[in-house]
Amino acid sequence: MGSQAVTLYVVATPVGNLSDITLRALDTLKNVDIIACEDTRVSSVLCEKYGISTKLVSYHKFSENARTELFLGYLKEGKSVALVSDAGTPLISDPGAKLVEAVRKEGYNVVPIVGASAITALLSAIPRESEDFKFVGFLPRSEKQLEDTLKANRSENLVFYESPNRLIASLNMLKGRKIAVGRELTKKFEEIIVDYAENIAE
Repeated sequence: MGSQAVTLYVVATPVGNLSDITLRALDTLKNVDIIACEDTRVSSVLCEKYGISTKLVSYHKFSENARTELFLGYLKEGKSVALVSDAGTPLISDPGAKLVEAVRKEGYNVVPIVGASAITALLSAIPRESEDFKFVGFLPRSEKQLEDTLKANRSENLVFYESPNRLIASLNMLKGRKIAVGRELTKKFEEIIVDYAENIAE
């Protein structure tokens, strides 16, 4: 068994630049018995860079039910587990909620290991009239649902994720609104644009 107590550690990993990992995260990943990761191929790159030899076991949205029982079994055996996503913090528009709920229900500790965040990274680099913001995950796919979301949050700074292949369509639905778009955050070709949606779409 690793040197960590029997605990589920929810570990934030870099959102792009692998140098953004925290010392505490590295120590945790090196000393737990198992790392539950969204994609073992992605997590192995981080582990190889920092000499982490801990066993990687996949845990993604298509395997949550079965793998939740597997990781509960590890904890019952006295093993410690770290949960990571491909980038950023697990459970923030990423898998992990079922596992955290089940682990807490069984009475085990759940410890967050904080780190890089695409949300706060973007917010720190753009002008805003208000400090308040609301994170809504990924935008609804339909124009009607998007319109309802925007109407329900007229007075707030909305922060959301969007996939590259849907970005232009979403920008077209946001015409007339001044927004900020951040892409490739923390990476070599990082870009942050603040303008009206229709101008960015061009």
